[in-house]
Amino acid sequence: PADWREAVAAAAGALQAGGLVAVPTDTVYGVACLAQDSAAVRSIYSLKGRNGAKPLAICLGDVERLYRYCRVNVPDQLLRDLLPGPVTLVLERSEELNKDLNPFTSLVGVRIPNHPFMRDLARACSGPLALTSANLSSQGSTLSVLEFQDLWPQLSLVIDGGPIGDIQSPECRLGSTVVDLSVSGKFSIIRPGCALTPTVEILKKKYGLVPESS
Repeated sequence: PADWREAVAAAAGALQAGGLVAVPTDTVYGVACLAQDSAAVRSIYSLKGRNGAKPLAICLGDVERLYRYCRVNVPDQLLRDLLPGPVTLVLERSEELNKDLNPFTSLVGVRIPNHPFMRDLARACSGPLALTSANLSSQGSTLSVLEFQDLWPQLSLVIDGGPIGDIQSPECRLGSTVVDLSVSGKFSIIRPGCALTPTVEILKKKYGLVPESS
């Protein structure tokens, strides 16, 4: 529909201009900026009052684009079994990624949300998006735009995708399952999130990866 295309174009325009945009994802509401725009990345940290040593994930529209920003040491089909979906895969970053994004680590978390608006928006932007949850640090994640009203004044645009999941259910606020795949043949769960059981099942049973002993 035309208004969908207009919303994608408006959000992409705000991002290209260095702005922060609130977006619906397949898990919780997020705030996005261009990952290659260092000033915008700094803005996200100050918006959230986020500890500078906590990394931001990048968000892409398609699995193929992941190879540009990450060094992948797992089968392509493994990526496609988990993405798009409510999972963040942590991989070695490539030289292509902005050095000012998470400069303290050689890894980066990658999200391809199973949400048509987010995927269209990521495809409409030249580089990856940096993505974090739409809430102040240490506060609960948000499932509707009204829940992060206090952030609106500092955002260029808020895309209202309606409520995400069941607002009454604490499980719906867990966010994505974060899994580190940077060590060949192994995986480690950084955050259990909302898709832990199916994710571990795929990694262990289908691909024979073993949990890294914590």
